[in-house]
Amino acid sequence: MKRNMGTFDRVLRTIVALVIGYLWSTGTISGGLGVGLAILAVVFLLTSAVGVCPLYRPLGLSTCGRAK
Repeated sequence: MKRNMGTFDRVLRTIVALVIGYLWSTGTISGGLGVGLAILAVVFLLTSAVGVCPLYRPLGLSTCGRAK
């Protein structure tokens, strides 16, 4: 698959995922909201690692910089 996530997007998703993970592990967020956010954090980490966001493709989005 062709990458469609730029470096800034990947770093931002990783930071958000780590913050969510921290809040969930300390019990600040819990219940259904906590589980939902934990799942979102896992998705963010996976998409950041791979560099491909499946939702970007049908929307025609890409945060990758274009080479000059």
